Amino acid sequence: MGEQAYQRLMDRVRDTAVVQSIGWLLSWDQETNMPAAGASHRGRQLALVAGLVHERLTASVTKDLLAEVEAAPWLQDAPPHARANVAETRRVHERLTRVPRTLVEEVARTVPVAQHAWASARRASDFALFRPHLEKMVALKRDEARAIAGSGGDPYDALMDEFEPGARIAEVAPFLDALVDGLAPAVLAISKQGNPPLPWEGRRFPVERQRVVCGALPAAIGLSPQGSRLDVSAHPFCQRIGVGDLRITTRYDEADPRGAYFGVLHEAGHALYEQGLDPAHDGTPCGEARSLAVHESQSRLWENLVGRGRPWWRHHYPTLRAVFPEALHDVELEAFYRAINRVAPSFIRVEADEVTYNLHIAVRVRLERAIITGALAVADLPGAWNDEYRRALGLTPPDDARGCLQDVHWSCGAFGYFATYALGNVYGAQLMEAARAALPSLDDEIASGSTASLLAWLVSKVHRRGASARGARIVEDATGYAPDAAAFLRYIKQKYGPLYGF
Repeated sequence: MGEQAYQRLMDRVRDTAVVQSIGWLLSWDQETNMPAAGASHRGRQLALVAGLVHERLTASVTKDLLAEVEAAPWLQDAPPHARANVAETRRVHERLTRVPRTLVEEVARTVPVAQHAWASARRASDFALFRPHLEKMVALKRDEARAIAGSGGDPYDALMDEFEPGARIAEVAPFLDALVDGLAPAVLAISKQGNPPLPWEGRRFPVERQRVVCGALPAAIGLSPQGSRLDVSAHPFCQRIGVGDLRITTRYDEADPRGAYFGVLHEAGHALYEQGLDPAHDGTPCGEARSLAVHESQSRLWENLVGRGRPWWRHHYPTLRAVFPEALHDVELEAFYRAINRVAPSFIRVEADEVTYNLHIAVRVRLERAIITGALAVADLPGAWNDEYRRALGLTPPDDARGCLQDVHWSCGAFGYFATYALGNVYGAQLMEAARAALPSLDDEIASGSTASLLAWLVSKVHRRGASARGARIVEDATGYAPDAAAFLRYIKQKYGPLYGF
């Protein structure tokens, strides 16, 4: 009886995943193709989808099937993936049960309108255009957080749990502090030196040629051309619609190709994780990505530990130089390598170097915690943002577009998300260190144009695990020790020490 109940439960979970994928497709279309005037109607569509997902996962039939499976002796000897699927379905069921369907629908309904307002405000560099929408979203997310946390829980933990299941800010905040403190000597040493101008300063990289170069990148690291596509959006992202349907986006700047190039590598890294999930478990937790930190470990690994490394450019730089001869004809490989790895405090997180990137994350975590607790009013966000940037990076954003309007996340209610970026940096460095130990010729393979062995290792150690365990456990199993900042800090010192002499 237990096995039959399990199959009925998983049938329900799989069907619900199909419904959810409709919402993902609507969200992708919203960011890439939807006319601006369609935001309100798109909100109604997304609210309906979110309500249906909530209804199916919280319904009495789901509750009863869960109870029946959990009480059955069969579960004790069931395959590991079945036990993991039941445990994760229980976690999601209990989380959603605490949140009224009306609130879930209202958040979903608000997102497209808020995102449209954010995009307009960012173009105009005017926070006032976005403020009422952010205030509404914050109010909704506070209600959600309180509902999930209950009387004795931490509302911020409740929000973090959506993106990194099991994470607690009491554990993550000291971890983030230790990471920032560990980077301080490198930041100090580098800040005393400064940087020469970019070797291509004032030159142009035509967008149509950037599209060609960037269009070839996903396949170069193993992403199926038949199962993916690349488009343009205001904020780069990756969206899995389903098996064989992965969507990534980037944005282009004719003055500097780095944003588009590394943005595509980053989002293709996300897509590789989704591609590597076990299709046999599609629609169940064991066929889903574990968490945003694990996701970010994959994207940052491909963007930085591979894409900004010398081995990668020994193979790829001649092609880039041939595509942009006017801009790069007199820029030798070593000068180019130093330019793509230059370290300098900057305003824009997604364009930040590896050394200072986590300072951007620390700023956002502090601000969003203050917003959720009510210690910081939304109206005061621009000033608080600028204050934090002066303290953390020694810079004052000159306008809202390069300040508090640069990220899309809060417009779509993604509070509790940002810490996963720092965790992802740490996880990625730890995984890459383990991969190099397991694959002694890895750098030579990358320099020859092949990343197949690295991808195969990641698929085996990370991707195929799905959501069968906590993210930290997946990293520990793959590397042999629990996640800490040591591998990341070693990587920073080994790479940037020779570049900047510290």
